[in-house]
Amino acid sequence: METTVETAEKLGLRPDEFEMIKKILGRTPNFTELSAYSVMWSEHCSYKNSIKWLKTLPREGAKLLVKAGEENAGLADIGDGWGVVFKIESHNHPSAIEPFQGAATGVGGIHRDIFTMGARPIAALNSLRFGNLKEEKTQHLMNGIVHGIGHYGNCFGVPTVGGEIYFEDCYHTNPLVNAMSVGVVKAGQTVSATAEGKGNPVFIVGSATGKDGMGGAAFASADITESSVEDLPAVQVGDPFQEKKLLEACLELIPKGALVGMQDMGAAGIICSTAETSAKGGVGMRIDLDKVPMRQQNMKAWELLLSESQERMLMIVKKGREKEVLEVFEKWDLPCSQIGEVTDGGMLQFYMHGELEAEVPAESLVLGGGAPVYEREYREPKYFAEIKKFEPASIPVPKDLKAVAEKIITIPNIASKRWIYTQYDSMVGTGNTSTNAPSDAQIVKVKGTKKGLAVTVDCNSRYVFADPFVGCMIAVSEAARNIVVSGGVPLGVTNCLNFGNPYDPEVYYQFVHAIKGMGEACRKFDTPVTGGNVSFYNQSPDGAVYPTPTIGMVGLLEDIDTKMTLDFKQAGDAIYLLGEVNDDINSSEYIHKLHKVEYSPVPHFDLEEEYRLQQTVSKLIGSKVIVSAHDLSEGGLFVTLCESGFNRELGFIATTSAKVRADAFWFGESQSRVAVSVSADNIAAFEKIVKESGVPFTKVGEVTDGEVMVDGASWGDIGQWKEKYDTAIEKYMQYEEQQMLA
Repeated sequence: METTVETAEKLGLRPDEFEMIKKILGRTPNFTELSAYSVMWSEHCSYKNSIKWLKTLPREGAKLLVKAGEENAGLADIGDGWGVVFKIESHNHPSAIEPFQGAATGVGGIHRDIFTMGARPIAALNSLRFGNLKEEKTQHLMNGIVHGIGHYGNCFGVPTVGGEIYFEDCYHTNPLVNAMSVGVVKAGQTVSATAEGKGNPVFIVGSATGKDGMGGAAFASADITESSVEDLPAVQVGDPFQEKKLLEACLELIPKGALVGMQDMGAAGIICSTAETSAKGGVGMRIDLDKVPMRQQNMKAWELLLSESQERMLMIVKKGREKEVLEVFEKWDLPCSQIGEVTDGGMLQFYMHGELEAEVPAESLVLGGGAPVYEREYREPKYFAEIKKFEPASIPVPKDLKAVAEKIITIPNIASKRWIYTQYDSMVGTGNTSTNAPSDAQIVKVKGTKKGLAVTVDCNSRYVFADPFVGCMIAVSEAARNIVVSGGVPLGVTNCLNFGNPYDPEVYYQFVHAIKGMGEACRKFDTPVTGGNVSFYNQSPDGAVYPTPTIGMVGLLEDIDTKMTLDFKQAGDAIYLLGEVNDDINSSEYIHKLHKVEYSPVPHFDLEEEYRLQQTVSKLIGSKVIVSAHDLSEGGLFVTLCESGFNRELGFIATTSAKVRADAFWFGESQSRVAVSVSADNIAAFEKIVKESGVPFTKVGEVTDGEVMVDGASWGDIGQWKEKYDTAIEKYMQYEEQQMLA
């Protein structure tokens, strides 16, 4: 079939890119070759509109064992011969069209990125964004996505230990589904995604290949519209039990030493895995596509190349050791076929029944090779002018603080996510999760050691919308703060960068400045960016989603018994607020949801203040002078104190500061603050450490047996507040559940 510029455009390529391909090949590509370039040069695979700025992020650190982008996921040293492997990726577009399978296969894909490096996944997290929870569409999407995540994770046997969820109108058409996986690996057991050695056989292992997922990478590189449902074949179908067998087979095979390299088949399937491993090793491959195990008859060469069928791996095997590979996969009852071999020269040659169907240089397909790199135009968004107009004085200070608090505690962004997390098995498979009491980061035990991993995902996208630079610094800082107040030391970051259309200069401004803020904060906390995912085109005819640079962070506790929890321990303990008390209601849930203010500045934030606070909290935990620590985030001080009281049903007595507005004191979201509780016999030691640190602190009250008292007035029992907090989302979802039963 002769291809033209019109063919290229239908495949998502630009006219100038079609000319680039002709120049690379020295001829006009055939349809199979053009299809390969269309997926490999899509935004999803090539990062052509983002790589320039991604390269400015800190990518190396003392604890990192591989540089960013070198492998499928980040790898950091945690000592005693162990490493931690972690990554976060998006599955937004598929989940918008087919929520259950879209989310399920996102979970499966991110776990494969972990075990393709030789690590065993031990924990999963997710960051989810939906539209208004009052809307039937939102409830339908959330129901499907949560069930998809729970189904795949529970069946696969890896616990979902934590995450975050937000509801904002901008995510109505484009929900965001970001999945993170964390695994551990012993030194010397890692596998590289590299091909080398002329004549070494190339195998495809795992599930058979079908037509599901066709063109998924290109599908993820386009705006969502009403007609996107017609692209339903682009959504993959997952099988968690098949992936569980694939995991065990791979981890059994790796110690035998028969592998040269291994690569997951995710986006763009065979063409991506063969191109990336070949380009990395500076070699080529000859592949016989008719030897690929198929689920459907009469599949064409381009369909086999581009299929995104799940639960598959590409393996490069040492010549002469093919039998060892076949025996392992036969034991696990999984398809395993040699489909080709490594060649010299850097060319990928794909044959079908002896006929050459495509011949392209591997290097020309990949990120950092021949794929185009663009520098997009950007300009300050017009809505910034509206943000600058905001006057806090226009918001009246409420006379009835309790009535406001009762509304705040039930806002879906703040309320308990119990309806969601009870569908996830947090103990399945490994039993590694430390669940004795809640902490701001999730703590996962590393079996066979005393170590614990502190893991978290964080991003308040409304802050990033208000100020992309500062908002993204806050996202990194909150992730680090969550790890520090849980007793850990931050190690590194993986990110999932969710933005609108990069060809919109205002969207690209958000992206560029978010990256700048991320880089500055990561350098401050010595948390290099190990990799991640860019997801552009989260945009509908109504506009783009909030800029959402989700931060996944991993930290280390040398001794898991030193974990700090967020819950109050006993009545009579003093409650202190570490950090500055600011007269600040900017971008808070309070003014956004209760006062319907769409445009206001980012909350107060200073990176040096944040760093000093975290250093001080680490010292307090190490000195054992505090018994709880909980950072302030959405909902402010009141929500923080309630959450600290829920676990043991302990209340608090507190007084409003006269220095600031009452609503700013209780519901403001000024950053770099942590609430701690201190037993009476440690107050002097506590205050000495904090005074020496230079961090401002305020005694706000003390822990009670259960009553909540504010300014001398009883606000009821903590159990009443917990009931409101726990059931808010469940009440919204009752309608959807009734519809399912009908």
